[in-house]
Amino acid sequence: MTALQANALLLLTAAIWGFAFVAQRVGMVHLGPFTFNAIRFGLGGLSLVPLIRGTRSRREHHAPPRRLLMGGLVAGVILFAGASLQQVGIVTTTAGKAGFITGLYVVLVPLSGLLWGERVPWITWLGAAFAGVGLYFLSVTDQLTLAPGDLWVMLSALCWTAHVHLIARLTQRIDPLPLAAVQFGVCSLLSWITALVSEPFLWAGVWGGMVPILYGGLMSVGIAYTLQVVAQRYALPTPAAVIMSLESAFAALGGWLLLGERLGTRGGVGAALMMVGMVLAQLRRVAVKSRTAAGSTAPV
Repeated sequence: MTALQANALLLLTAAIWGFAFVAQRVGMVHLGPFTFNAIRFGLGGLSLVPLIRGTRSRREHHAPPRRLLMGGLVAGVILFAGASLQQVGIVTTTAGKAGFITGLYVVLVPLSGLLWGERVPWITWLGAAFAGVGLYFLSVTDQLTLAPGDLWVMLSALCWTAHVHLIARLTQRIDPLPLAAVQFGVCSLLSWITALVSEPFLWAGVWGGMVPILYGGLMSVGIAYTLQVVAQRYALPTPAAVIMSLESAFAALGGWLLLGERLGTRGGVGAALMMVGMVLAQLRRVAVKSRTAAGSTAPV
């Protein structure tokens, strides 16, 4: 596979993940947020099983089951927190805004390195400045009010930041595919428990939301995750990072094409500034080898 072909696969991956925000938004018409997440992450975990079985014979070393289960449990709890906050927030915000606000984790990941004494370069601070100003224009109204949905999605970005750091460390000792499957299973189980005590369950809602559920579970998790893992073996780091940042732009595009959402002039300026900030932060991240792709599915 050539680098150009790999970049094309990454672009397709970013598009699938971006349009997943539309699926999440549409799914809320039929299901509660926890039921939706319970089903889609369950499907996502199951979709990885054939890949795990297909690659197992080619691996010489495997993490002990206890290490895999413990790592998957911790990652799954954080994934559950991030996915739940995002899904609850997307009920009262647009798919495009949710995509850009979620993308804050791209800037927060390098900045959070300050917590353990890492030096943050000037380009990351510049990216954070662009993202911060963009977030203000995108989410804070002229009356200085903030939509509840935007706030929940912002909180989810903090969870995605912690998740990225955790996955980067776990995948140094655990195979990424089994780890991803276990964490998706944990997230699905916790979502089911929460849904059963807080949301009504109707089969009619499940059937009505089947298309967004299948897209979120199989396309966003199973197919896009696989494409990312394959493509990043051959893609050059810098263009790959920039391409993956386009996920937010695809979320806005999907919201516009399929849901008729409009960001408006103020929101458009904010989205553009956030995109610049995310690209700058990504350019820094490629200088430090990171294996965040293992199950941190660009948070959708």
